[in-house]
Amino acid sequence: MATVIQDAIMLLGDSITQFAFASEGYAAKLADAYIRKMDVVNRGFSGYNTEWMLSIFEQCFATKREVDQGLAQKVRILVIWLGANDATRPHSAHHVPLARYKANLTSLIRAVRSPDSPRYSPETTVVLLTPPPVEPERWARELAVLTETPLAPPDRDFDQAKAYAGAAREVGVREGVPVVDVWTKIWETAGRDKAKVGQFLADGLHLNAEGYKIVYEALIAIIAKEYPQYHYDNLQTTFVEYSDIYNDPMNYRKLTKKRSAFVSELALKARL
Repeated sequence: MATVIQDAIMLLGDSITQFAFASEGYAAKLADAYIRKMDVVNRGFSGYNTEWMLSIFEQCFATKREVDQGLAQKVRILVIWLGANDATRPHSAHHVPLARYKANLTSLIRAVRSPDSPRYSPETTVVLLTPPPVEPERWARELAVLTETPLAPPDRDFDQAKAYAGAAREVGVREGVPVVDVWTKIWETAGRDKAKVGQFLADGLHLNAEGYKIVYEALIAIIAKEYPQYHYDNLQTTFVEYSDIYNDPMNYRKLTKKRSAFVSELALKARL
């Protein structure tokens, strides 16, 4: 059983998050940036919507009691990226009505922000990501190949994905949570041209390396602006660099004791 060594960034989402540990995915880039400072925990579930994720979240986000007892990692940044499946057409089993989608996002946010919640975590900061644009016809063709079934009418809609992105932005404003507007960032980078949106999608739905690059850079910019204390440049490694031991090998046991990665918190304690 692995011990709790350092705090975490949790990525909560659907397949776009699940696939993000692939080469050039945004989760892989985060893990590299935060190596030895914070763990990146991927909780992406292919095909899931916000309704189904409510139950998943209760099982993968520890209670305050579990964290206080040292039984689970403390999550410093919770990234919520859901909506691509909620935004399917109403005939799809994945579909979640817009009002319910907003209510579910709100529930996830308040689960860690409300003092009355068993998962209340005042140190956890939250970032919302909007669903990206889609290419409905391209995804329909890809889906037919993946499932080895006849080509069916698209279960996605460009304007509906846009509406759900707008809903995520609304929730962010209302709850005071910063939002990475993935839909708009990709749309604008594509020159507001539907024909060019595919340059950032692997199959009409999921992101490719260029799409993930946009997401990663935008997320890091949000962290730097809204939560600078958690930006990787403002953290130290939880264990010292080998050069510190090399320069004082007789004290290696003292030097290799775990330390806090959060320099700002250490500075605050020193002033008290």
